[in-house]
Amino acid sequence: MTMQQKLWTPYAWLNGRWQDNVLLEIDSAGRWQAITPGVPQPADARALKGPVLPPLVDAHSHAFQRAMAGLAETRDSDSDDFWSWREAMYGVALSIQPDELKSVATRLYKELLRGGYTQVCEFHYLQHQPDGKPYEDELALTWALVEAAQDAGIGLTMLPVLYAHQGFGVKGLKDTQRRFKTDADWVFHAQRRINAQASATLNAGVAFHSLRGAHAEDISALMKRLGEADLPIHIHAAEQTGEVRDCVAQTGMRPIEWLCKAQGLDARWQLVHATHAEAFEVELLAQQGAGVVICPTTEANLGDGLAPLAGYLDAGVPLTVGSDSEVGREWREELRWLEYGQRLVKRQRNVASQPGKQASSAARLFDAMLAGSARAAGFAQWGLQAGARADWLVLDPAAEGLEGVPLARRLDALVFASAGPLWAEIGVAGRVVTPAP
Repeated sequence: MTMQQKLWTPYAWLNGRWQDNVLLEIDSAGRWQAITPGVPQPADARALKGPVLPPLVDAHSHAFQRAMAGLAETRDSDSDDFWSWREAMYGVALSIQPDELKSVATRLYKELLRGGYTQVCEFHYLQHQPDGKPYEDELALTWALVEAAQDAGIGLTMLPVLYAHQGFGVKGLKDTQRRFKTDADWVFHAQRRINAQASATLNAGVAFHSLRGAHAEDISALMKRLGEADLPIHIHAAEQTGEVRDCVAQTGMRPIEWLCKAQGLDARWQLVHATHAEAFEVELLAQQGAGVVICPTTEANLGDGLAPLAGYLDAGVPLTVGSDSEVGREWREELRWLEYGQRLVKRQRNVASQPGKQASSAARLFDAMLAGSARAAGFAQWGLQAGARADWLVLDPAAEGLEGVPLARRLDALVFASAGPLWAEIGVAGRVVTPAP
């Protein structure tokens, strides 16, 4: 519980633009009570040291992979791709223990805060002891992540993952995947246990690893248990062309097509990556209201390919970004890569902009990710609006690349021309949690 308080800033990003003299009022539950532009600073309001931005949700994270970031950037064979990287990742997954995971995740979550995220969705499939047997408390690794998030001061959406199979048409997991094994009952009860501990900064949804890792019967079993429960449901989908090819061979449909037609989606669903999507699949997602989580730095690092960004934006598909393998840990870099990848392949500039409505690529991308953040993390609201959790970022006016930039172009410079630390202050649930540099 926090004290009621008032903050004031000369500028805040509201409704797609900078607005002047904004009063931000926080209630005793750590939520925004009111946000009002055009108000001179009241005597009882604390003046913030720079313009205020709403934070974004990091909608896809594998915290344990922070331990290998930067350690898989050499090649010792004729080819190197996602599948060879995956085998290296299994080596880390097979060795890390709860205390080590907590240490790695605490460092990561502090980095994500500095990167402008105040909530992280942990797509958590590392569950058991290195030999594959359950811990005495089957959620030992989950609680390590919960404690790490609490120590760092970031909000956490836990997503226990249903991971039962190694591939399309193949039952069971490989030995190198033994720490991941779960079924519908396990995942359902895991999210129930986590949500029993829910707070302003902790909640839980569920996840399916992928269509190769969770077959149709597994998805059906968990969805039957969930019923109409309003919680986030995440799944890796169409990240690799090999996955698309194998899905077509097994089901006669592409992964996103199968999810939309055979499973049926709604606004609870978040498709992670959705890189290899045809135009008709984009339209299906838009019709069903499902979201897409794009992870540009990881997708670039793994050579996945480029998502149909313009198609998603124009169709109104809800979007968010994620840090995924943790090679990038700030939303500024994810938005930069998202736009620059499109520029390189299309040989055009400002691909994400919408002339006549939003000419700024950075602003359109930021607002799209902001709008998608609530559903991805399982919240009814997110951002600088009454009723949402009171999270904020105070932009340092002297940050590298921003000093002297006109306010109207400050967000553009932040995404495309800034470097180094950005934030003078970070708040989560009504408290200042700015991590030490």
